[in-house]
Amino acid sequence: MDKRNNKKRAPVVVVLGHVDHGKSSLLEAIRDFEITSKESGGITQHVGAYEVDHKDQKITFIDTPGHEAFSAIRARGAQVADIAVLVVDSADSVQPQTKEAITVINKAEIPMIVALNKIDKPTADPEKIKRELSAQNVFVESMGGKVPSVNISAKTKEGMNELLDLILLVADLEALEADVESPAEGVVIESNTDSFRGPAATLLVQKGTLKIKDVIGTDTACAKIKGLEDFQGRAIKKAIPSQPTIVLGFDKAPWVGEKFQTFDSLDQAAGNMKEVKRADLSFSLKEGQKVLNIILKADVVGSLEALVEILKELPQEKVALRILKSEIGDIVESDTKVAETSKAQIVGFRVKVNPGVLQAMRKDKEKRVKIKTFDVIYNLVQEVRQMMEKNIAPEVVRQDIGKMKTLVVFWAEGRRQIVGGKVFEGEFKKGLKLEVQRNSEKVGEGKIINLQRNKKDVDRAIKGDECGILFEGSVKIEEGDIIVAFSEERVRDTL
Repeated sequence: MDKRNNKKRAPVVVVLGHVDHGKSSLLEAIRDFEITSKESGGITQHVGAYEVDHKDQKITFIDTPGHEAFSAIRARGAQVADIAVLVVDSADSVQPQTKEAITVINKAEIPMIVALNKIDKPTADPEKIKRELSAQNVFVESMGGKVPSVNISAKTKEGMNELLDLILLVADLEALEADVESPAEGVVIESNTDSFRGPAATLLVQKGTLKIKDVIGTDTACAKIKGLEDFQGRAIKKAIPSQPTIVLGFDKAPWVGEKFQTFDSLDQAAGNMKEVKRADLSFSLKEGQKVLNIILKADVVGSLEALVEILKELPQEKVALRILKSEIGDIVESDTKVAETSKAQIVGFRVKVNPGVLQAMRKDKEKRVKIKTFDVIYNLVQEVRQMMEKNIAPEVVRQDIGKMKTLVVFWAEGRRQIVGGKVFEGEFKKGLKLEVQRNSEKVGEGKIINLQRNKKDVDRAIKGDECGILFEGSVKIEEGDIIVAFSEERVRDTL
């Protein structure tokens, strides 16, 4: 391979860790670009790429909403990141999602740096975290291993310089280079459909130089580039390796993780497109199994794919989940028409409901469909879980309250009788259901209409009491029958 056109390139870094351990706060601390304040609940919901400058060198950070999205990129064979920063709260402990992040990093086969965050807290204990990481086969340098670590505080910005220095040091050891003269190639980091600008995608250039009017294509989309912007939306003329750029001019939004390359013409790019099999959104059904149909809309492809992966993990044994339609973009009238015919509910993530939809639903109340939108992935997933649980038939739980032996039958007419007896177990109350047993076998059921003791109406009779019952039911009670008083409660099951 001719390396004469190779030049040093910026490292591409992915930040992973437990949801509350400060990933977004760290990114905010190491660049002058607010993100956490713009995100619902402080949680980053998209896959995005950002650049920072440190000691006259650039570093590109890939920010992920969760390991599902990063795994989706990797699953298509796109080795996006060069270095991974594992963020762990030094005042907490190694959490299950921390362990998942370690697995993600190991599978990607990229160098790891451990950032022990929140050392400003009085309860911070970085040495304890290092020992816990050792149990996960992550051995930091101070414990005799090879993984560099740094104590940081995203809140006070302590340790930020040291972390960035470490990233540049690891990048130098990796000797990161790329050919800047060849036709541009890279990977799709994010994509969406803008109502004003049309389909757009955030691309990470891995080789060559991307320029306006270049023709590029992926397996699912192509573009003659109409505009290039940096990660902050500022117009640029070209993008070089390791530089994230927003590209305008796609015929449709490409899928996250797809590789792109440069072509001589749009016809050539279109001819290179393939029939890409989307993630299977259907679920196998058992006979008689309940089903929840949903239509899923999201603002960007990364969120959509992450949501599909998470929703597919919900338990399916009792209720099957069918995602009839999953698309990016606002909720429009065609979505409600599909929902009407399929009895589906519409769930949206960071999208708006088209005014025409709201107007149509106000005019025709009978055609209203359930639409719910969310700004936080966790809340959307919990809502879908609750929708599924509402489809589970409640279990009827019976509890025996008391037993009485019938001593005398006073009166009987139609479905009603007045009988007397003695309570020998538990208690009897007005309104309770009754089971009539004769010779140890059930012969019928009914309920207590009224209860008397000493010819006076009472609310209850307890063990040892003799009482009279006004019974209504499907059987004629006889002397010697055992009457069991019971209650029934409908209990809603969970997934």
